[in-house]
Amino acid sequence: MLDATQIVTYATALGVAAAIPGPGMTALLARSVGSGALAAYAMLAGLIIGDLTYLSFAVFGMAVLAKSFSVLFVAVKWGAIAYLCYLAWSFWHAAHQPISTTEKPSRKDLLTAALSGYTITLGNPKTIAFYLALLPLAIDLESISVQSWALILVPLTALVLIVVGSVFILGALSVRRTLASDRAQKLLHRGAAVTMLSAAGTMAIKES
Repeated sequence: MLDATQIVTYATALGVAAAIPGPGMTALLARSVGSGALAAYAMLAGLIIGDLTYLSFAVFGMAVLAKSFSVLFVAVKWGAIAYLCYLAWSFWHAAHQPISTTEKPSRKDLLTAALSGYTITLGNPKTIAFYLALLPLAIDLESISVQSWALILVPLTALVLIVVGSVFILGALSVRRTLASDRAQKLLHRGAAVTMLSAAGTMAIKES
């Protein structure tokens, strides 16, 4: 059973790791500026589901097995690498978007945003390193039961990521008008492109 010290250590470590800018939060910023809060929170939901996927792998001892022997796991990772490269290309060549505060995204847009968040997390080296390397240092994985995973770790992980993600989203929305210019959007998109490509390159090097 998890004690209070382990819970606080895990929440703190996760919060710090999530707050360090990476592919996920960079994409979240770009989505917030380009599409608004609703689409940004849809992407955040995808990011959280991706984190919960890796958390489950780590807790139930399947991460090493999947990484070493599962062809499907390797295929998913290369698929994530390809998708990160696609996102990098899309961000780099993204056209200027006029900022609209009234237009609401469609269900398809929200689903696309959530899927993007999930895929970005699967291909994020920082997320993989946290759950497969740092998590065992923060908490005793052998002491975790299905009950503590479902009732403590899952909601705690979601809560921490919602808080951190909301800071990024609300921060981006607060300067959304400032980023309405063509130059500002180009810098934001190309910065996101470089971040995505760097993450894809890191993943590819580790798989080679």
